[in-house]
Amino acid sequence: MMDEIDRKIVGLLQADATLSVAQLADRVGLSPTPCWKRVQKLEGNGVITRRVALVDPEKIGVGLIVYVAIEAGDHTPDWLESFTRAIGAMPEVMEAHRMAGEVDYMLRVAVTGMAEFDAFYKRLIQAVPMRNVTSRFAMEQLKYTTAYPLHRANFRDRAGRDLEELPQG
Repeated sequence: MMDEIDRKIVGLLQADATLSVAQLADRVGLSPTPCWKRVQKLEGNGVITRRVALVDPEKIGVGLIVYVAIEAGDHTPDWLESFTRAIGAMPEVMEAHRMAGEVDYMLRVAVTGMAEFDAFYKRLIQAVPMRNVTSRFAMEQLKYTTAYPLHRANFRDRAGRDLEELPQG
C-alpha cells in the first residue's frame, strides 16, 4: 500500500506533470533522490501510467464531444474482440467503457463538427453489427478533470498506519 508521501506525489503530478524532481521533492518534504526513486517506483508499479500534455480541444478544432451509447448486436467474445479492435482504430474515440444496465458500451467521441461525426457514425455501424446506437451531444462542459480523487483510506502514513484512522490536518 502507498503512503502519504506517495499520495502527495501522485496528487502533485496529476495537477502538473512538468514539475521538476527538485520542485516535487520540496513540496513533499524529501530530498530529490528519494523522491525520484518513489516516482520511478510509482511508474514501475503502474500507478503512474504515463505523463502527457493536456490540450484544449477548441484550440485544435475539436469542438464537438459526443457520448455514444451502444447496445451490442451479439454478446460473444468474437463480437467483443471485433468491436474493441474497431474502436481502437478510431482516433475520435477518446474513451470506451463496458457498462452495466440498459446500455452495453459507452463511448466519448471528439470530432470537429457534425459532418465529421456523421462520417465516424457510418464507419462505426459498418464495423460490427449493433442492435442500437444512441448519440448525445455535449452542449457545454461544466467540469473537467483528469485527476482522480486520492482517498485517505487507500494510503498509510510513514509509520504504516491507515490514514483514515488518523486526524486530518
